[in-house]
Amino acid sequence: MKDIPCLLRALNLSEIALKSEELTIQAGREGWSHEQYLRVLCELELDRRMQRRTERLLKESHLPHGKTLATLDQERLPLKLRRQLPSLLDGQFIQEAGNILAFGLPGRGKTHLLCAIAHELILRRGCRVLFMPAIHLVQQLLIAKRDLKLESFLRKLDGFDVVLLDDIGYIQQSREEMEVLFAFLSERYERKSIMITSNLVFSEWDKIFKDPMTTAAAIDRLVHHSTILEIDGESVRAEAARKRR
Repeated sequence: MKDIPCLLRALNLSEIALKSEELTIQAGREGWSHEQYLRVLCELELDRRMQRRTERLLKESHLPHGKTLATLDQERLPLKLRRQLPSLLDGQFIQEAGNILAFGLPGRGKTHLLCAIAHELILRRGCRVLFMPAIHLVQQLLIAKRDLKLESFLRKLDGFDVVLLDDIGYIQQSREEMEVLFAFLSERYERKSIMITSNLVFSEWDKIFKDPMTTAAAIDRLVHHSTILEIDGESVRAEAARKRR
C-alpha cells in the first residue's frame, strides 16, 4: 500500500506532499482542527502553483531582464504620466482590449516603462505577455506567410493577453512587410491588447507603412482604444554617460 506522500504526489499535490509531515506535527502541537489543517495544506499548494505559473509566464514573456517597476526611476517620468501609472498597472485596459502607445526620442525610457507595466501585469493579474522587437515580429510573420502558416501564427499570438512591440519606428518596410504587420494589428483590433514603443510620432508613420491609406487605417485601429504616453526629458544613456565623466 502506498504511503500518503506517494498518493499526494500521484495526485500532483507536490507541495502538500512536501510539507504534510511538518504541518502534521505543527497541527498536533497547536491543536488545529481538521478543517484548519486541511485549509493550510490547500493554501500552500495553491500558493506554490501560483508561483510556478508566474515563473512560467515570466519565462515565456521574453521581457528584458531588469526592466521592472522596482528599477524604474519614476521621478524621471512626466507628472501626468506618473499619475496615469497606477491605473495602467491594474490592467483594466486589457479587459477593454485597449492599447498603450509610448512615444519619445531614443533613450527616454519608453521600453523600460512598458516592460515594467507588463511585468506587473504578470505578477498581479497572471496575464500572458509577449515582448518582441517589432522587426523580429515582422520577420516571423513573413516566414509564417511564406510557409502558408500565417493564420496559425496569428492564432498563436492571439493566446497572449498583451503583445509588447518594441521600437516600431525602426521598421522601414517593404510592401510585403507592411501587409503582414497591418494584418497583425487588424487581427488584434478590439479583441486583444497591444503595447508599442515608437520614436516616430504618428505624423511620421508613413515611413513605416509607406502607403497613406494603410498608415491612416493602422493609426485609426491603434488609437481607437488607446492610452498614449509621451516621454520627454534627457536621454537616460546620455545622463549616465555624463555622470561617469
